[in-house]
Amino acid sequence: MAREHTPSACPELPAPAGPVRTCVGCRARAAKAELLRVTVGSDADGHPAVVPDPEATAPGRGAHLHPTTECYELAVRRRAFARALRFAGKGPGLTSAPLAEHLGADI
Repeated sequence: MAREHTPSACPELPAPAGPVRTCVGCRARAAKAELLRVTVGSDADGHPAVVPDPEATAPGRGAHLHPTTECYELAVRRRAFARALRFAGKGPGLTSAPLAEHLGADI
């Protein structure tokens, strides 16, 4: 027998301000304004790379990440960028060096 859902049984959570996205690094949900959007672009050598899109205006599929080195490192370790951006390109894999430079992370 299924129980009926009663709103009073759910804890009162503050309503997020604006759209909510999930960080590809830590997998936590946060307001879109708190996260950095990343897309597939190219690095200095013309190879496919994860590039920051702070204005969130670049065309194409994007993913979101907390702008911290901890979330960046988690995303790299989990290989989350290629999966989230649905990148299945040929040749060398997707590098995240431009994003690391933007965040000031050690590569």
